[in-house]
Amino acid sequence: KLVKHNIYDYIDLKQFKKSKKISLKDLLISKGKIYISYNEEIQKNCWNTSVLSGNLDYEEIKFKKLFSPTKCVHTSKNIDSEFEMHQSGGRLVSFDNNNILLTVGDYRSRHLAQNKKSINGKIIKINIHNQTHQILSMGHRNPQGLYYDKNKNFILSTEHGPMGGDEINMIEINEKSINKIPNYGWAISSAGEHYGGISEKINQKKYKKYPLYNSHSKHGFIEPLKSFTPSIGISEIVNIKENHFIVSSLKDKSLYFFKLNNEQKIYDLVRYPVFERIRDLKIKDNKLFLFMEDTASIGVINLSDN
Repeated sequence: KLVKHNIYDYIDLKQFKKSKKISLKDLLISKGKIYISYNEEIQKNCWNTSVLSGNLDYEEIKFKKLFSPTKCVHTSKNIDSEFEMHQSGGRLVSFDNNNILLTVGDYRSRHLAQNKKSINGKIIKINIHNQTHQILSMGHRNPQGLYYDKNKNFILSTEHGPMGGDEINMIEINEKSINKIPNYGWAISSAGEHYGGISEKINQKKYKKYPLYNSHSKHGFIEPLKSFTPSIGISEIVNIKENHFIVSSLKDKSLYFFKLNNEQKIYDLVRYPVFERIRDLKIKDNKLFLFMEDTASIGVINLSDN
């Protein structure tokens, strides 16, 4: 039924008194529950990323709000006078029996990524029982792909940069990261540039406020495992087997296979063109499923042990 009908058929908008408009982002099914992230109009013309949850049922699913921020980004009345709904994150993955992970973009209000009181520009952990949340990392622009390694207790995320500077980042979950939120630098550091570059007159004030230093570490931030310049339109990341990963891309219409060594550095990065925008990836039964936009189709690649 979920396949035959639009997911909107399962969502009663009347239960959301404040929100008359929603835009779906991602869907997660875990332990008999279904979770949906979406762009929610929290107040009039003011948006953020929220999560619905419901018991998985093939006849009827009653959704309720699991997570809905009180603060939002206004479409016009904001500090930087810029707004971009697509820059909103929304990726969901399982974390443990009590929590799920959610990525939240900055909606092009760049200053929020460095604001610890804001969920924007962050990767957060949401408790599915009491709806509380915790920031696991900050300084992100638009994190789109997410993988959590339960055995080694780290997160790999992919992130859309501005004009260049797409990233693969590693977030280690340990006592140090709990006491001090790992910071990945946006919008102070990036391998990319503001759209139009520094030569555009309109960008001169922007570079003073958000300089986009090429180095992260020199300015107190964590370096990405990999920066792509020019941008590839990075999307999802999945794990094939231990230390072997695949990243997909939209703009570049390719897959990137890579490995992680013992020092958690990327090596053997190989590009395979697919010639279509790849929005999402899933692994099942040693097969890679590609969700492709240009033809609205699903591709399947058999993955050998080699």
